[in-house]
Amino acid sequence: MKKIALISDTHGDFPQNARGILEDVDEIWHAGDVGDPRVLAALPQGPLQRIVYGNIDDTELRSRYPEELFFESGGVKALMLHIGGKPPRYAKGVKTKIRSLQPDLFVCGHSHICKVEFDKQLNCLYLNPGALGNQGFHQVKTLLTFELDKKIKNLRVVELGKRGKL
Repeated sequence: MKKIALISDTHGDFPQNARGILEDVDEIWHAGDVGDPRVLAALPQGPLQRIVYGNIDDTELRSRYPEELFFESGGVKALMLHIGGKPPRYAKGVKTKIRSLQPDLFVCGHSHICKVEFDKQLNCLYLNPGALGNQGFHQVKTLLTFELDKKIKNLRVVELGKRGKL
């Protein structure tokens, strides 16, 4: 079993009240728009980090991290990229990619809207953790935690206070 914390859209900010949650997982997944490499340096270094870059990320972050990841963790296949749209209106090419790779989880960020939805048409669970940073239109900073043991278990939305407050 793997304990996962899923974050996105930090936009250069790392709220310190997230640290304790992230220290208690096996893996941290960041679905893009890191904003500043110092955010990644501030993450707990024990958990495995799976990171994709987003549309605001500079050439340094784009050279260090991929645009998308397809991987297996805890017996579950996941596809992660930053701009993915949402069911049933995915970003261009995403539906084709999901059909081709057949992940159990499709993870994205970008919208700053925390959303979890099972897409029956693609037989895939859509996960967007919302935004953890202070930039954007979201009102509350959010992340997702869950466990993977051949399926997703104990999925939880964690709210970390209002945007703009460190």
